[in-house]
Amino acid sequence: MTGIVYKSTGSWYFVKSNDGQFHQCRIKGKFRIKGIKSTNPIAVGDKVVFDLEKKGDEETGVIKKILDRENFIVRKSVNLSKQTHIIAANLDLVFLLITINNPPTLTAFIDRFLVTTRAYRIETVLVFNKIDAYAIEERAEILYLKDIYEAIGYKCIEVSAIENTNVVTLKELMKGKTSMFVGHSGVGKSTLVNAIAPNLDLKTQEISEQHKQGQHTTTFAEMFDLSFDAKIIDTPGIKGFGVVDMNKYELGDYFPEFFALKQYCKFNDCLHLKEPHCAVKEALEEEEISWSRYRSYLQILEGEEETEHFRTDVWNEEDD
Repeated sequence: MTGIVYKSTGSWYFVKSNDGQFHQCRIKGKFRIKGIKSTNPIAVGDKVVFDLEKKGDEETGVIKKILDRENFIVRKSVNLSKQTHIIAANLDLVFLLITINNPPTLTAFIDRFLVTTRAYRIETVLVFNKIDAYAIEERAEILYLKDIYEAIGYKCIEVSAIENTNVVTLKELMKGKTSMFVGHSGVGKSTLVNAIAPNLDLKTQEISEQHKQGQHTTTFAEMFDLSFDAKIIDTPGIKGFGVVDMNKYELGDYFPEFFALKQYCKFNDCLHLKEPHCAVKEALEEEEISWSRYRSYLQILEGEEETEHFRTDVWNEEDD
């Protein structure tokens, strides 16, 4: 039998077969996929082949094979640097939820995520969530960030689940697709999913005022079928996003504004560091490229972890 993984708890997988039935499945022994050393060899969205086994009155499935993936999103664990985690597979669209201060989303996090989705050719939309909760200064920061990312080709949408702002716009984008909502804990993923599909009634929690961080409400990634011909994957909050196995000479290709200028660099293998006649550096000096994006590029190139140094409040760039 074949089916799609809708939920993974780490030891059990809930698979929807082609006939629309759900089966609780497991894997036998070690599962390796093309050399990927992952904490989760099977991810939500994977298409799998499984057999049903009956013991007494209980029937469970055993996953035998994972079919080829169209794409997947993988990140390096912040705490287990040698381990990787596949967030989801076979995606049509990803919504990256961003909040300014409740909790804060780092530009480094945004850029790392966009590099990964671009490398795996997954369309990504930036969702600036909770716009009903921001003061004038914070609204200005949202507009500043939108200017940066819209200029390089990313769709940016301001959303409020509380006031139902642009929720219909998201639904229109989702029709006929498998979409994933992702972001830090507390950015309002579950609240927004509930606004899109109230019947799901996902659990939500308040932000911790002491640390301005969200608390995990979604424990495992899970996919849901929606009434308007769409599938949505709700994911646990991600604290950090480590980029996995990125060739340093290809990294700039995943920054669209760098890639557009690459042909004008003197050297074909220009890393946009100290090379002479580098079109990217020249554009940077002319402020045609965002300094926050360039700093993110350097950070990934040098293998650094995300830091508070790369906050979304990038007004005081001379302090870096």
